[in-house]
Amino acid sequence: MTRLSYALSAFAALMGASGVALAAAAAHRGGGDLAQASALFLIMHAAALLGLSALAAQAARAGFRRALLISGFGLGLAACLFSADLAARGLAGGRLFPFAAPIGGTGMIVFWLVIAGLSICAALRRT
Repeated sequence: MTRLSYALSAFAALMGASGVALAAAAAHRGGGDLAQASALFLIMHAAALLGLSALAAQAARAGFRRALLISGFGLGLAACLFSADLAARGLAGGRLFPFAAPIGGTGMIVFWLVIAGLSICAALRRT
């Protein structure tokens, strides 16, 4: 594994830990559905980033590996932004900043599509 793969794994682990802590806060503080959804987004994307890190570690081509890892970081940052805004709404009653959730949500969609495109291209090159 490269340093970037390890860094993505560490980022994913921190996202997962944050998601669990947020779920506990939502359960004990009464953050409602928004805080619970925020926790779920963090935990699900943390697992996905761990998978991307492992996939990147097995990639034969350095360019594919780098693009996959950079996309993973983008996906993680977008998920954190989206989740932070949902958590702020659920637990604090306010927003992170205007349009934080739509920016984060759009970022997640875009990076998922980039990862799909990278994977399709890699599969076509192997055949």
